[in-house]
Amino acid sequence: MSRSVFQWLARTGYVARGVVFLLVSALALFSGIAGGKPDTKSALDTLLSQPFGRVWISLIGVGLLGFVVWRMAQSLGNADNHKPDAKGFAVRAALFGSAIIYTGLACYAFAHAFGFGTGTGGEKGLAAWTMSQPFGRYLAGAVGIGLIVGGVVTIAKGVRRKYERYLDREATDSKLITFTCVYGLAARGALFAIVGGFLLYAAFMFDPDHAGSMADALAWLHQFPFGGVIYTLAAVGLASFGMYNFIEGRYRLVRQPEMSDVAGRSPC
Repeated sequence: MSRSVFQWLARTGYVARGVVFLLVSALALFSGIAGGKPDTKSALDTLLSQPFGRVWISLIGVGLLGFVVWRMAQSLGNADNHKPDAKGFAVRAALFGSAIIYTGLACYAFAHAFGFGTGTGGEKGLAAWTMSQPFGRYLAGAVGIGLIVGGVVTIAKGVRRKYERYLDREATDSKLITFTCVYGLAARGALFAIVGGFLLYAAFMFDPDHAGSMADALAWLHQFPFGGVIYTLAAVGLASFGMYNFIEGRYRLVRQPEMSDVAGRSPC
């Protein structure tokens, strides 16, 4: 694969993910008008119902596949040059998990674009399937803990501005870009951790109905005092996370790993 094609796949992938999260934010902010749950699959369903919806959702699917290619390069090819230690392997394992998640979302997009998509069980269905496997309760709990840890790491990535090491200097010098990235990563990380808490509780109760999606996480925040304000801040934060992906698409330092990197540095 040529360097220019690889760069295009990575950057297009970030843009596609950014579009999805902007749609999720819009669903969250205008759910009373637009209807639908503010999660990634509902965002794609909403796009599908628009003029030329099948074309748009197909393009999103292509972009998400590009993002999967980039995530695989980051995880298996160590495109970001993480150190070969426990922390480095943990980060790469998380990136590999992200590749799996967005592979599923891309398949969902293509299935609905070509008219043979069906409803899915969502987080509750996935939790039920996981718990039905040998040691499934413990596996679901481990995934829940992983999501919580991933959420905390994402918040720290934003607050400590660790993302800047992978951006062009032009982006890191902008205060507006810095605010957008920090806010977006913090909001995304917080919701990620809440979803992980739902799954961990579902595993503890051995009841998949306690698992929840991003939409459930937003609804849970709405129950607190000043919940409307918290909900709105979280929803706007998802829009900021979408913009963060656009920033990554424009300014991300994208390194194409060599085959020797994949063969010699795989965490597996």
